[in-house]
Amino acid sequence: MTTLICDCNKTMPLDNQGLLKALGPDAGDGLQTVHTLLCRREAGAFQRAAKSGDDLLVACTQESRLFLELNGQTEGAPGVAERPIRFVNIRETGGWSKDARGATPKLAALIALAQLPEPDPVPTVGYRSNGRVLVIGAADRAQRAAQMLADKLDVSLLLQGGGTLPQPRSFAVHSGAVTGITGWLGAFEVSWSQRNPIDLDLCTRCNACIAVCPEGAIDFSYQVDLSKCTSHRDCVRACDAAGAIDFERAPQAESGAFDLVLDLSPTPLLALHQPPQGYFHAADEAALVAAVLQLRESVGEFEKPKFFDYRQKICAHSRNEQIGCTACIDVCSAQAIRSDASRKGKAGGATLAGIIVEPHLCVGCGACTTVCPSGAISYATPRLDHQGRRIRTLLSTYQRAGGTDAALLIHSQAAGSQLIEVLGRAARTDAAVRGVPARVLPLDVWHAASVGIDLWLSAIAFGASQVWVLMTDEEAPDYRRAVAEQMQVAQAILTGLGFAGEHFRIVEARAAQALDAALQAAPAQSVRKPATFAVQADKRGTLDLAIEHLMQQAATVPEAIALPAEGSPFGSLIVDAERCTMCLSCVSACPEAALADNADKPQLRFIEKNCVQCGLCASTCPEDAITLEPRLWLADAGKARKQARVLNEVEPYQCIRCAKPFGTLKAIELMVGKLGAHPMFQGAHSDRLRMCGDCRVIDIHTHPDEVRITDV
Repeated sequence: MTTLICDCNKTMPLDNQGLLKALGPDAGDGLQTVHTLLCRREAGAFQRAAKSGDDLLVACTQESRLFLELNGQTEGAPGVAERPIRFVNIRETGGWSKDARGATPKLAALIALAQLPEPDPVPTVGYRSNGRVLVIGAADRAQRAAQMLADKLDVSLLLQGGGTLPQPRSFAVHSGAVTGITGWLGAFEVSWSQRNPIDLDLCTRCNACIAVCPEGAIDFSYQVDLSKCTSHRDCVRACDAAGAIDFERAPQAESGAFDLVLDLSPTPLLALHQPPQGYFHAADEAALVAAVLQLRESVGEFEKPKFFDYRQKICAHSRNEQIGCTACIDVCSAQAIRSDASRKGKAGGATLAGIIVEPHLCVGCGACTTVCPSGAISYATPRLDHQGRRIRTLLSTYQRAGGTDAALLIHSQAAGSQLIEVLGRAARTDAAVRGVPARVLPLDVWHAASVGIDLWLSAIAFGASQVWVLMTDEEAPDYRRAVAEQMQVAQAILTGLGFAGEHFRIVEARAAQALDAALQAAPAQSVRKPATFAVQADKRGTLDLAIEHLMQQAATVPEAIALPAEGSPFGSLIVDAERCTMCLSCVSACPEAALADNADKPQLRFIEKNCVQCGLCASTCPEDAITLEPRLWLADAGKARKQARVLNEVEPYQCIRCAKPFGTLKAIELMVGKLGAHPMFQGAHSDRLRMCGDCRVIDIHTHPDEVRITDV
């Protein structure tokens, strides 16, 4: 790959020889020259590189559009469809900071990150919009919005309150209170209740009702203000021919299908942090103009990535009509995830009940994957293994170039990137602003909440001193809570292993000055030797690799580390032996094979590594004998948690007739207590409850006192 680096007007202290040394001859090809006006007088150098046909990386994002146009105008240069051109920002992210002279390791890391191959393509989700838009709001604003959309879209109005409708009937007009909005771009279903005496569909706008109403209760919105109406009913008589006014009409439930929804209400009818695509809320004029511009381009076929993968088999949401983990449902700000537990066992229902994720509503925040303890739902854009490769490349290149105490700054590609760029520009022009420190390595992701504890701990294992997650107004409050809980778990693990300092933090910033102050924090203790493992596509597998390496690097390894109760993906179970009857219902409820029985003797066995603390075993247990214990068990150098151990064991109860073991004493006592009053087990027959199944059948069919069907 050829990399072209430009220090526009020599505003950055670039060490291209240091970059060459860190990246090596292949990755550093093109860095022999530092350009100063690559987009202007030195454009020929770009064109020569473009014509070579090699993969091309340009260290300038400001003029990316110009370079793409220049590539298209260069004879002999492959098109971007054949050979994409990549861009990397080294200026605002470090070259303009106050410690830019020490930023060579970081710049080398950013260049190496940008040179990685693109992630594998993922499935897409399709939308189709025919341009049917419903505008909801007061008559005046709704009419104005309709006029701006009518030349491109098929407009319908749903009026909320007063205003003035024009005399010509230009649009389909409805009135009523909205009772529900469901769906997404191209597939909205809107329902409303029409309670006003005037049916706008029948109204001819002849204005006769307005003329005869003595109270002035009807205006040019053609709706009756019932607070003014005193029941003269002159309007009814005036509208006799059209029959549009009926005070005796029961409230009408109406609904309609639309491709798009424009909500002009003061507060949004869909109170979601991430509303569905195709729904726009505009409370003021600026928002209305922005919404109209997007609506006018929302006709046709569209697609987006399917952001997630879901494996129902290991989902810990529900078993046997019991609800366990609801973390993904609770955190989803788009309400794209719902429970599927109610369908278990029913016609068309799943054998294993889990969750349902509606891909058309999913916006790719990834918070569900961050909080999922089992890895049943995982992020797919990009997948875990690719994201792990990005993190390892960034950190290993930084270390190879001599960098120390790296802080990984995870930020969104939208608001997060914009704020970092603002900080970089401020550092260039304001003496009081330091900019992004040389040890802080920005990592852009689709959404800041999509990276979780498995990748955070892997980053520490790869040599990072800290992992920070930048959050702006873009992130929902639920995302902050979820990320904070997971960070407490991750920090508890590192603190328990003896690593000093604060390794994880949410960086709350809405302005460059606040971000600048937050990034100046002191480093925390890191590992002596960075790990080299590859991040797995499986969350639990990656966690095991990261924890094993951190244990190897720890000065001392405790037997167990207590973890916070909220959000812990690790833990043990405490079984009350006095209550437990060894019914083993918990074994069938466990979705992760953490619990097992023993075919040879009554035992409840447990593999702690597999437990995700979902609580299904505790909620299933009929005796309330199970309690969760969040912890990371590290006895025997971590080997103990991978091996099965016995949580409870009892002597088998032997059949009083044939002496065959068939249960436990507590289970038999419980059965006697519950069934002892049944006529079949009265008197001498009570011994049947202490017999195995075979002997019980024999006793029933051979006892002389039993009534047989042939005797009836």
